[in-house]
Amino acid sequence: MLKAALASLLLALPAAALAQQQAKPAAPAPGPVDHPRVVVHTSQGDFTLELFPEKAPKSVANFLQYVRDGFYDGTVFHRVVDGYMIQGGLYSRDLTQRRTRAPIASEADNGLSNLRGTVSVARGADANSGTSQFFVNLVDNRRLDYVSNQSGLTWGFAVFGKVVQGMDTVDKIAKVPTKAQGPFVGDVPNPLVIINSAQVVGEEKAVPAATSSAAKPAAPAPAAAPPAKKAEKKPAAKTSP
Repeated sequence: MLKAALASLLLALPAAALAQQQAKPAAPAPGPVDHPRVVVHTSQGDFTLELFPEKAPKSVANFLQYVRDGFYDGTVFHRVVDGYMIQGGLYSRDLTQRRTRAPIASEADNGLSNLRGTVSVARGADANSGTSQFFVNLVDNRRLDYVSNQSGLTWGFAVFGKVVQGMDTVDKIAKVPTKAQGPFVGDVPNPLVIINSAQVVGEEKAVPAATSSAAKPAAPAPAAAPPAKKAEKKPAAKTSP
């Protein structure tokens, strides 16, 4: 009688364990990756970029920070080569460089290719020298893709997004006549193509509410002393593809 009871208990234990496993909810499937979008408002029209943080997290985070800081507002596309690419994100209207944050590590080996409409990190001879500059490919520029980590030449250029709206604006910018201007021996649009502003979609700044005309205006704050002008660095021999 005792042996029969023990045998029944042993048979019941695996069944109970199986029932507990079946009752345990399955782990939720990973959700879709959020692809931020940025609208770039230029003097030639607007275009929208979709960014790929799952492929180029450092490049995307770096670009978004510059956008949120308003860094690109009032900068220009200083290099335009029809049939190749348009490049900007560093120079102001007077073609002087803006002060950037520290460079980021290259993510050119992320499997993305420099195809028409993609946006990539512009850099100097050092693969890990990218800061605020970016370029949009006008054609399939596969020769700019990562090959190996032997040198800056073989590293290629890191794709981190693509144009999803307004490629006609990009093509329009590509058709602007160019000339030598400022520190550049050529390829500067004439007239200059200005980035009026850049905004992350969904993070647009709220328009301030109109104040009542009856409200008494606040006393003006004392003007701050202008910051000392720092010497501008001359551009590197090559800061682009």
